[in-house]
Amino acid sequence: MTSEHVVVLTTTPSEEEASKLAHELVEARLAACVQVTSPIRAVYRWKGEIYDEPEWQLWIKTAADRVNDLKAWLPEHHSGEVPELIVLPITGGWEPYLDWIVAETRS
Repeated sequence: MTSEHVVVLTTTPSEEEASKLAHELVEARLAACVQVTSPIRAVYRWKGEIYDEPEWQLWIKTAADRVNDLKAWLPEHHSGEVPELIVLPITGGWEPYLDWIVAETRS
């Protein structure tokens, strides 16, 4: 199934970085909206060590045709060596909202 709208997930190690990325993504029209969640807890293995750290999760609402640009943009602006970038299709929703996502990701 192909979707015209997606949610892209990423995380940051600080609220400040999450806020900065959210603003920059919307300003660059790579996202119509970015929601930043309160700290979540991440347990993961990285370079042979296990970490247990707080992270701030970003829910990036965008048009599917903006994903490649977002994939190119995020590693250049994110502090992480390999930032999380997971794309989830939006398979339905209120059409005026979905239309707004597309409109806000255009110049």
